[in-house]
Parts: sequence; C-alpha cells; structure tokens
Amino acid sequence: EVSTDDSEMAFCTLANREELNPEEDSVHHCLYQFTRNETLSETNKLLCDVCTQRHCGPKNNISEKKCVYTNAKKQMLISLAPPILTLHLKRFQQAGFNLQKVNRHIKFPEVIDLAPFCTAKCKNVAEGNTKVLYSLYGVVEHSGTMRSGHYTAYVKMRAMNNHLSDLVLRGQSQASETEPVKGQWFHISDTHVQPVSVSKVLSSQAYLLFYERLL
Repeated sequence: EVSTDDSEMAFCTLANREELNPEEDSVHHCLYQFTRNETLSETNKLLCDVCTQRHCGPKNNISEKKCVYTNAKKQMLISLAPPILTLHLKRFQQAGFNLQKVNRHIKFPEVIDLAPFCTAKCKNVAEGNTKVLYSLYGVVEHSGTMRSGHYTAYVKMRAMNNHLSDLVLRGQSQASETEPVKGQWFHISDTHVQPVSVSKVLSSQAYLLFYERLL
C-alpha cells in the first residue's frame, strides 16, 4: 500500500528501529534488512508526474522522452498486523549455475516484537501502543539437500487462546501478555511424535515459523 497523505509519517515506525542493533543470522536481522530504507537513484529513479508536468505542461502533450525521473526513497513496512504471523526463510542461494541449500542456523525468539517493522499508523494497533508482540507456536524444519530431504515440525500444544479468537473474528487487541503462551512442545516426524524442550525447538534450522499475536 502506498501512502501519500502524510509524507512526514511515511518512514516512521511504531518503535525506534535504530535501537535494535540486530544480531547477524537472526530473524530480527532478516526483518531489519527487508524493511530498510532504500534510495532509488540512477537507473532506479522514480517517474515523477508533478516534475514532468511542471517542465512539460499538460500530461496529454508529454512524450516518453520528456518524462522526468527523480531520486526517491522506498521502504516496505507492515500496515496491518496479522493475527497469525508466518515467516518463510529463504534457505537457498545461487552457486554458479546451481542452487545451493543454506544450512546455517538462523536465530529466532519465542516472543517477537514487530513494532520496529510496523508503520506508525498501523491500522489494528491501538493508539499509544509501542509493542506488537507475537508468541511462537510452530516451526517447520527441512533436512537434506535441494533435490531431496525430509520435512519435520515442532508444534506447541496449549490451551485455547481466546484472545487469538478475538483477533481473528473481531480484530480486537486488548491483551497485555508479554510472555510466551504456555504449553508443551512436540517434535513430529511422519507418525513419530515426541515431547521436546523449548531449547531444542529454538536450536532447529527453521524453514517456516508460525507466531500468534499476543498484543
């Protein structure tokens, strides 16, 4: 969504992202890089209709050669905080003419705050809130190579989250929890299911991460 009604707020976030200093090889660093402020210049300049009309007159008299391009800034931020947050990590890279799987561990937290990555006018965040918290409840892990392998999952079994139901059905956000939703983690591989510790979950090579909104 492109917002042009308030240029002063265009690059503002709910929480100060400059205080993050995210650790390399972490989900926070991935989100920080994905939502960074970019400068569009040289061959990436933006077509400016206002500048073009100012220099060339009415739009119907403008040829493509006379269009005016200008430097600009671009930033992608979250404008609507979802009840369920799904993060898909890119676990492959180009190696010559082939694709190669990325096997290194990417750190991810039990509770993550999306506020530094949300626009200051995030639609479903109450005014004055500076946190948008999510609790981890599921992880998908892939073992193997780009050509073959096996998918397993870590899932948290917990009591029904009435707050999550309110978020899904009515878009309400009134909770004040800052701790992870309590529950028992299980590792699932085909028909094999066994309980595991949270430390085992957080040490996995995550491919997909599933969070539910707390606040």
